Amino acid sequence: MLLSLLCACQIAASAPPLVVRVGDRVRSVPVVAHPEGGSAMRGDLLADALGGKLVSAGQGRWRFELDGSDVTLVVLAPFAVSGEDPLPMSSSPFRSGDRLFVPYALVSDVLPRAFNGLMYDGARLELRRFAPIVRRPIASRAVVAEAARSEARSEARSEARSEARSDAQSGGSGATQDVRAAMPPIITPAARPPARRRTVVVDAGHGGRDPGTTLTLGTQKIPEKTVALAVSLKLRDALAARGVTVVMTRTRDTLIALKDRGPIANRAKGDLFVSVHVNAANPGWKNPGAARGFETYFLAEAKTEDEARVAAMENEAVKFETSAETSSSDPLGFILRDMAQNEHLRESLTLATLTQDHLRQIHPGPSRGVKQAPFSVLVNSFMPSMLVEVGFGSNAAEARWLMSPQGQQKLAEAIADACVAYLAQYERKVGAGEP
Repeated sequence: MLLSLLCACQIAASAPPLVVRVGDRVRSVPVVAHPEGGSAMRGDLLADALGGKLVSAGQGRWRFELDGSDVTLVVLAPFAVSGEDPLPMSSSPFRSGDRLFVPYALVSDVLPRAFNGLMYDGARLELRRFAPIVRRPIASRAVVAEAARSEARSEARSEARSEARSDAQSGGSGATQDVRAAMPPIITPAARPPARRRTVVVDAGHGGRDPGTTLTLGTQKIPEKTVALAVSLKLRDALAARGVTVVMTRTRDTLIALKDRGPIANRAKGDLFVSVHVNAANPGWKNPGAARGFETYFLAEAKTEDEARVAAMENEAVKFETSAETSSSDPLGFILRDMAQNEHLRESLTLATLTQDHLRQIHPGPSRGVKQAPFSVLVNSFMPSMLVEVGFGSNAAEARWLMSPQGQQKLAEAIADACVAYLAQYERKVGAGEP
C-alpha cells in the first residue's frame, strides 16, 4: 500500500518517456521515479510495446516473454535471469497494486544483453527491435586475467563461450569456475543432498559484550546475541542432519571480532558462510513497532538508505573489539579481497534468493527481499556468503515468534533447506567431481 502511494506521488516527477521502435511502429512508455532511486516503468506496457507479454509465475516471479524467449524477474531482487545467467540491475522490480514496475536498467542493460534483435540508444532514449528475438548466450565472466585475455582475443564468440564452459566444468587452474548463477525452483526438504560432503560455516551474530539489538516482549527483554545463537545452533543441527559438515564461529556467549569471522570460514575451507541476525526498525520511521518481515543480504555496496542503515547497525559491533584491523590500508590486500569477493558475488546472490524463497514458506512476516550492503562480517569470507535478518525484534508479535523454540526451529530448517538446495544446484552446474 505504501509503495503504491509512493509510486503514485512520484508520477509527477517522471522522466522523459522511453521510445520503443519496432519496425515502422513507434510507441512511448511512461517513465516514473523508482523508490530506490533512478527510473522505472510498467513492465506490461514495455512488453506490449515490444510485441511481447509479461506473465506472473507466482511467488513474486515474473516472466518477460518475447518470441518464445524470456527473462525472469523477481520482486525486490536486483537482478534478472536469462536462461541460467543472472544479470544484475541497479535497482529491483517492485509492485504497485497489481502492476509490476521494472527498473530502467532492464531496458538499458539487461534486454539488449539477453537477446539478439534489441538495441538501446541512450542518446535518443530509444529501444529498438530490429530482428526476431533470439536469446543471446552469455559467456561467464572469469576473474582470472588469463581467461579474460583469452576471451578478448577470441573473434568467435561461440568458441569463447565453449571455452569458458569447459574451464568451469573441468575446474582447471587457468580460469575460475563458471560463476553463472541460476535461479532454480524451490527445493523441498526431501531434495537430494549434495553429491559430496560440503562444509557450511554458521555465524551467530554479536556475542559477549556486544548484545546486538533488543527483542522486547512486554517486560521481557532478550538480546539479539541470544536469539542469533539459538537459531544458529538449531541451524547447525539441521544441516548436520542433511549430511553437511558445520563449523560454528561461536557456540557460546563470547565476542568474536567481525574481522575474524571470515578467516574462520576460510581456514575451515567452507563452501558457504551464513551469518544469522535479528533486525530492528529505524526509530525515525512513522510506526517503527509495526515493521516486520525477513530479508537476506549479500556483500555489495548499499543501494538504499535502509540497506546502509542495516549494515551500519550490524557493523557497529566493531566498537566492542579491542584489536585494530591492520591490513585495511594495504592496497594489494584490498585488490585481492575485491577479486575474491567479485568471484563469489553472483553465487551469493543466488544463495540469498533461495533463502528468501524458503523463508517465505514458513515465516509469519512478509518477505522484504534480497538486498545488498557492505557488511564487515562478509568482507573476508572468500566463498558464497549471506547475512540473514530473520525478523524484527522491535515488533512485539515477531519478537514472540523469534523467541519461541518452534519459530527458531522453523527458521533453522528453512535456511538449512536453502543451503542444501544451493549446494545441490551448484554441483549440477559445475559437476560433482570438483575438488
